[in-house]
Amino acid sequence: MTFAIRAGILGQLGNQFNLSDTQLGWINAMAFLGFPLATLFGGAVYNFVGPKKLLQLAFVCHLLGLGLTISASGFWSLLISTLFIGFANGSVEASCNPLIADIYRDRKTTMLNRFHVWFPGGIVVGALCSKFMTDAGLGWQLQIAIMIIPTLAYGLMLLQQSLPRANGISHSTSENIKALFSPLFLFMVLCMTLTATTELGTQQWIDKILGASGASPMLILAMITGLMAIGRFFAGPLINRFNPVGVLLLSAVFACAGIYSMSVASGAMVYISAIVFALGVTYFWPTMLGFVAENIPQSGALGLSLMGGAGMFAVSLWNPVIGGWIDSARKQASQMDSTNIELLAGQAVLSQLVIFPAVLIIAFAALAIFRLKQKQAATA
Repeated sequence: MTFAIRAGILGQLGNQFNLSDTQLGWINAMAFLGFPLATLFGGAVYNFVGPKKLLQLAFVCHLLGLGLTISASGFWSLLISTLFIGFANGSVEASCNPLIADIYRDRKTTMLNRFHVWFPGGIVVGALCSKFMTDAGLGWQLQIAIMIIPTLAYGLMLLQQSLPRANGISHSTSENIKALFSPLFLFMVLCMTLTATTELGTQQWIDKILGASGASPMLILAMITGLMAIGRFFAGPLINRFNPVGVLLLSAVFACAGIYSMSVASGAMVYISAIVFALGVTYFWPTMLGFVAENIPQSGALGLSLMGGAGMFAVSLWNPVIGGWIDSARKQASQMDSTNIELLAGQAVLSQLVIFPAVLIIAFAALAIFRLKQKQAATA
């Protein structure tokens, strides 16, 4: 919900506080910077404190972040409050990913996909809330405040639950650190930076990029994430059929086609293009985590946390860049066309974002060939 509502109120924040898209990019970046800081910290202490204390930390930071955002007075206060929210989101990831891998040791990728249903599921809820509240003339403060309800709900759940701890991942910190320097893990970290930016960099700027396309950006975001939620829930048969590497390669192909299609589409065709994009990014995040949990279990909670952290850190770095691309594209479009400036600017930015999944196609194709050769050598 924080992700969707922040995307939905960017325009209101820009107008109220007189912020440029580059400044809005820095505010967005804090959410994605706080996330890897939390996963780095959480991954390092998970073996010692367990998942429950990390979720309690998330609860405190969510309340702080939401409260500070509501009372924000400008650029710097929005920057700090968004950092707290990002840290809270990262603490949830650092706690729950290794917990899921621990519990479902024989179905790690499938169950991590099912667990991550509720990232896009929450975006659907948040996007619809943002659209209807904006249409009803309700301010951005109320849209932020509505997220206090699920925050209090999961805080109450924490009081009543004892979280299990099994043996599906390594709990030796020294073994975890050693596994982080394996070539395969480093390669997957690099790919994670690209998959995360493809998915989240595009979605976070959906209002600015597609606002003039003739389609409703918040409805597109709800549609994309709704399809993602359904796809992740039923991920098991697909993963069994194509294996995680095959799923990642197909995802890169669809994501590339979807972003390119959105860069040349307008009106109703934007919705079709968005469906193709959704099919592409649905399995990226949880399947990347599942691949590491299954193939590099020695990396443990630290490895899973660093994977998520690397993805969000990359998005934090690219967010101001994307904001700058929008500012620059708008300036160029204004010199070419005085009537379709925002449309041309959005399409120009999408044509730059397509580079990320294009590189991933090459990377995952190489990984598929490498894994196939490994399998053939083992069989021989």
